[in-house]
Amino acid sequence: MRREFSLNIIILLAINLLIKPFFIFGIDRTVQNVVGTEQYGIYFTLLSFAYILQILNDFGIQNFNSREIAQDRSLVLQYLPNILLLKTGLAILFLIGIFAFGGLAGYAQYYHLLLFLGFNQILVSLIFYLRSNLTGLGHYRTDSLLSAFDKFLMIIFCAILLWVSPFRENFKIEWFVYAQTAALLIASLTITFFVRKNLPKKLSFNFDYQLTFSLLKRSFPFALVILLTTIYTRMDVIMIEKMLDQGAHHAGVYGAAYRMLDASNMVGYLFATLLLPMLSRMLKQGEDVNQLVGLGYKLIFAGSVGLAASTFFFQEEIMYLLYSDATPYWGEVLGWLMFTFIAVAGTYVYGSLILADGDLKTLNTIYFFSIFLNISLNLWLIPKYQAVGAAIATLTTQGLVFILETILACNKGLLRFNIPLVFKSGLYLLGCLFIGYCSYFFGFEQWIYSFFIALFGCFLLSLALGFIDFRALIKNIEK
Repeated sequence: MRREFSLNIIILLAINLLIKPFFIFGIDRTVQNVVGTEQYGIYFTLLSFAYILQILNDFGIQNFNSREIAQDRSLVLQYLPNILLLKTGLAILFLIGIFAFGGLAGYAQYYHLLLFLGFNQILVSLIFYLRSNLTGLGHYRTDSLLSAFDKFLMIIFCAILLWVSPFRENFKIEWFVYAQTAALLIASLTITFFVRKNLPKKLSFNFDYQLTFSLLKRSFPFALVILLTTIYTRMDVIMIEKMLDQGAHHAGVYGAAYRMLDASNMVGYLFATLLLPMLSRMLKQGEDVNQLVGLGYKLIFAGSVGLAASTFFFQEEIMYLLYSDATPYWGEVLGWLMFTFIAVAGTYVYGSLILADGDLKTLNTIYFFSIFLNISLNLWLIPKYQAVGAAIATLTTQGLVFILETILACNKGLLRFNIPLVFKSGLYLLGCLFIGYCSYFFGFEQWIYSFFIALFGCFLLSLALGFIDFRALIKNIEK
C-alpha cells in the first residue's frame, strides 16, 4: 500500500501543482482584481454560506462510501444506483435550504448568484462521490489523473472571459460562476464515463428504499463531520461580513489571503483522498498503518512548515505582488492564516486515520467543541482586529483540533507516539523560522529571490532531518 500511496501522491502533486495554482493565482486572483475587493467579498461570503449548508447536499456520503467500498468492493453495484438517486433528493433539499436560509441571512438580493453557487456545489459533491468510487475500487491512478480536470476546464473558459475582447471589458463576477458551472458539468459527465467503465459489471437502477434509509442512517455521523468542520472553517468570513462596517470589503481581504491557504490545502486534501480508502482497507485487514501514516505526515509537514514560515516573513510583498488594492493589513491576515496550514495539513493525515477507524463520535465531539471555541474567539477578536482577528481565531482552532486528533489516534492504539519525530518536528519548525528570518533581513534586494532561497533552505533542512527521503520514496515505488 505504501507503493500505491508513494506513486499516486507523486502523480497527484505533479498534475495538481501544474493546474490548480494557475487557476487560483492566474484566474481566481485576476477575477478579484477585475471586479474589485467588495464584489469578490460578496461572492466569497455567499460561497462560504453555501459550504455551510453542504450537509444537506452531501450528507457524509463521500467519506462513508470511500471507506465502505475500500473495505468491500462488491458493495459498489448495490450502493451506486441507490446513492445517486438519494443524492438527487438531497440536491433538491439543498437548493431549498439555500433559498430559505439565504433569505433569513439577508441574502435575498443575491438569490440568482446563490442558485448557481448551489448548483455548482451539487456538481462538486457529485464529482467527489464518483471519484470516491474509483478510489474505493482501487483505481487510484485514474482518480489522480482526473483530480484537476474541472480546474483545467475552468482555466480555458475563464481565460477567454478575462483576456479576450469583448468579454474582458464587461466582465462580471456572475460570469466567473457560470464558467465554473460549465466546467463542472463537463467534468462530472467525464468522470461518470470512467466510473461506468471500471465497474465489475453492468449497473442496474433498482431503487431499494430499505437500503436507502440504511445508508442515510449509517452516513449521518459522516454528515455531522462535514457540518461541524465546515462551520468552524467557513463561519469566520460570514461573521466578518456581518459584524464589521464595510464587511464585504473585509471579507474580500480575508478571501484574498484565504486563497493562499486554499492553494496550499489542495495538497493536504489530495493526501486525505488517498489515505482514507487505503487506511480503511489496511485496518479492515488488520495491517499496521504506522509506516503509511508516518510517511504521509512527514511529507505534508515538511511542505506545510516550509511554506508557512517563508510566507510569514514575506507576507506584505506577496500580497502587494498579487493584488492591486493590497495594504500591510492584507499581509498581516495572510501571515496568520498561512500558519493554519500546518495544523490543517496534520488533520488531513490523522483525521483520515480516525475516519478510517470509524470513531466518528469522538471526532465529532472534538469538532463540536472547536465550533464553540471558534465562534467565541471570532466574537472577541473580529471587532478588535477585523480580518486579522478571524485569522488568529482560525489558527487557534485548527491547532487545537490537530493536537486533539493526534492524542486521540495514539490513545486508540492506531498510532505509536513517536518522541523522536515530535522532537524533529519542533526542530524543523524552529529551523524554518530561522531560515525565513535570515532570508528576509539579510537576503537580496529583490525580495522574490530571497523568498525562494527561504523555500529552498527549508527544503534542504527537510532532507537533512529525514522528512523528505527520495530514496525511500523510490524504494516504495519499486516494490
